[in-house]
Amino acid sequence: MEYRHLGQSGLRVSSLTLGTMTFGGVGKMASVGETDIAGAKRQIDMATERGVNFFDTANMYSEGRSEEILGEVLADRRDSVLVASKVRFPMGDGPNDEGLSRHHILRQCEASLRRLRTDWLDLYLMHQWDGSTPLEETLATMDQLVRDGKIRYYGVSNWSAWHVMKALQVCERHNFIKPICQQIHYTAQARDAEYELMPAAVDQGLGTMVWSPLAGGLLSGKYRRDQRHLDGTRFSQGWTEPPIHDEDKLFDLIDVLVDVADGHGVSAAQVALAWTLTRSGVSTAVIGARKDEQLKDNLASAELTLKPDEIAAIEKVSRPALLYPYWHQHNTASSRLGHADRVLHGPYLDD
Repeated sequence: MEYRHLGQSGLRVSSLTLGTMTFGGVGKMASVGETDIAGAKRQIDMATERGVNFFDTANMYSEGRSEEILGEVLADRRDSVLVASKVRFPMGDGPNDEGLSRHHILRQCEASLRRLRTDWLDLYLMHQWDGSTPLEETLATMDQLVRDGKIRYYGVSNWSAWHVMKALQVCERHNFIKPICQQIHYTAQARDAEYELMPAAVDQGLGTMVWSPLAGGLLSGKYRRDQRHLDGTRFSQGWTEPPIHDEDKLFDLIDVLVDVADGHGVSAAQVALAWTLTRSGVSTAVIGARKDEQLKDNLASAELTLKPDEIAAIEKVSRPALLYPYWHQHNTASSRLGHADRVLHGPYLDD
């Protein structure tokens, strides 16, 4: 297992993180997974045996049950692992039971600590943007939590690039401790983050955690042109993340993933994960699985090394179009692009 610094912090995390959205099976999350304590212990043991030191959860996963299960399983090894949780989404029906107000963040942080049976969170992520709360209030609260020792680091999740840059500017102005990372959706199937989020992170020294790096199973190899709708999957049950805008392009990508996988004697899922870990700025990919055999296969991707021509083939079939102003930059200013610019422009320049 490779260990990478999470942004410009001194924290080193495994290139694969175990996500626990499948733990609990309560409420809406039942369609994602119903892993109980015994199953969670098996999966956590599998992960730690392969070198995973980072575990990701959220207060709203199974209405808090995911945190409870993770806390129980990690109780006797808390000092040897890293735990991330999140705050933002509703945790009740009241008018103050969601968002990134000081009120909600402080209440939910204490609740997460209780469920996780720990005195601190290694990373606390703001799970989505809250345009109704002054950003100064939100960031002052996160700064306070770090200084109080309740959290060691914090980050953002599912924010846009202008949200991220505004947050960094507010921190600079008020001398707040800054976020160290972003958690985003980013795969060969959905490379939207390359327009703004990934260049911004590279430029500002933020780490990037990738959630759902197999696109909810789309890139696992089980979906093919002749097997589009499989019973018992998230998509057969109406799951819409990530959205599919171009089915033909998706299946072209899957064909390449399967071809590369056959050459290595591995699964398409392993190839998709290995490709994501080659991308500039990616710190760790958050994997999760309903079944132990799926997790075992995903963990093996940490040992898979793709050849340059295989990486290029996957890149080419999944390459996003250059939107404005990027096509104009490519046509008129490509001689003076910086390192962060190359996150998006690099493949076009290399061609």
